[in-house]
Amino acid sequence: MHTKVQFCDPKKISSDIIEKAAQLLKSGVLVAFPTETVYGLGANALDPDAVAKIFMVKGRPADNPLIVHISDLTQLKEIVEEIPPLTKLLAEKFWPGPLTILLKKKASIPPIVTAGLSTVAVRMPSHPIARALIQAADLPIAAPSANTSGRPSPTSAAHVLDDLSGKIPLILDGGPSQVGLESTVIDVQRENPLILRPGGITLEQLKEIIPNIQIYSPEIMPALEDQPPSPGMKYTHYAPKAALFLYKGPIEEMSNQILMDIQQFLTENHRIGILQLIPHQYYEVMKKKFPFLEIKKLSLNSNLEEIAANLFSSLRSFDELGVEIIFSESINPIGVGLAIMNRLNKAARRIYDLSPPT
Repeated sequence: MHTKVQFCDPKKISSDIIEKAAQLLKSGVLVAFPTETVYGLGANALDPDAVAKIFMVKGRPADNPLIVHISDLTQLKEIVEEIPPLTKLLAEKFWPGPLTILLKKKASIPPIVTAGLSTVAVRMPSHPIARALIQAADLPIAAPSANTSGRPSPTSAAHVLDDLSGKIPLILDGGPSQVGLESTVIDVQRENPLILRPGGITLEQLKEIIPNIQIYSPEIMPALEDQPPSPGMKYTHYAPKAALFLYKGPIEEMSNQILMDIQQFLTENHRIGILQLIPHQYYEVMKKKFPFLEIKKLSLNSNLEEIAANLFSSLRSFDELGVEIIFSESINPIGVGLAIMNRLNKAARRIYDLSPPT
């Protein structure tokens, strides 16, 4: 199968391009498209045969549920049993945008979409191409990230092509994703609503509406990982081909330990990468001594949104450069930092906590 990459200007959307993509979706074919978070691999959410192709193309485990994307609240009423008052409040505040809400599904959503669960994860993307595509298809679109399962999520059409070339017919290229991390997933049906996956909408933003919201952890509810209600909970995710070593603690401790640990690998001529999340100059001397040491600075001023937007593309860039081992710093898990650290924890082969004892 030949995979066509079709550029579509998000500021001046071609109705012809969108209509052709919509017809593919209606006919049970997969289409990759941009959202504000990452690129999605879309199928008609009402067609179980089309949805099955997502799992086959990605190599995705069948018990990992999908998110269904809608363009308006009319579509939401067609796929969920009810819209609770809290959901309406969240939709008014955060939709369209990177927030996914778990709701009781109608029978119209086939079990393959939800991994057999009675709930469906739904969101309304804000990207103009995604909105236009869903509207043109006049269908809810099931769409996980458009990558091979376990790999860093794609934030550009080129990333999608790297993973899925020859497996899908069309990639709509709308330029780089703005948020760069997947949506926040929340379950509002519990007495204490739960963040199942942190993302572009932060804990702090959600607490303004839901003061008693909690963050999921295996320690609190270990049974949820046996049959996860949301993507991003059970399996290894976001991992580059290189082994990623993650360091936590004060910046001086992290950088000193990284500098000590990388020396044995550099002298053995391994290709090494450093994922630098905090601005400093500690690695520059080592870079001059070992020119093949690759350093990715995700932000020049510790801007969390910038770090999030650059994270997955930097991990993929290391793979393209043939990096074998990545040493990564950490940041405080506040604001979008919570989602950034969630992705790094999931991607890490080893984690070294250098934080002082409390």
